[in-house]
Amino acid sequence: MIKEKSLVWLHGEVKTPPFSAEARIEAGFLLRKLQQGAILTKPHSKPMTSICTKCHELIIDDKNKTWRIIYRIDDDAVVILEVFEKKTQKTPKNVIDVCKLRIIHYDSF
Repeated sequence: MIKEKSLVWLHGEVKTPPFSAEARIEAGFLLRKLQQGAILTKPHSKPMTSICTKCHELIIDDKNKTWRIIYRIDDDAVVILEVFEKKTQKTPKNVIDVCKLRIIHYDSF
């Protein structure tokens, strides 16, 4: 039996509002799959190697917006680095930079 990974929230939350109930449920379902060891790919997740090699972003389509949950997969945990509404094609530089800083801080413990 595979041991489930913990969820470690460094920043952000998934709640209604601002997420719709449907988007919140989808986010919870996908996070649970990650905890169980699933490897998610498009359309649900994509790599974020601009942050680090083990980082990805969940893609949650909502009624009139798209949410992103940036996470890193460790051996024992899924580390949530950021939750935000994506408004452009490119992830904002400040989001990438703050995620890198959160990883450095987290890894220092």
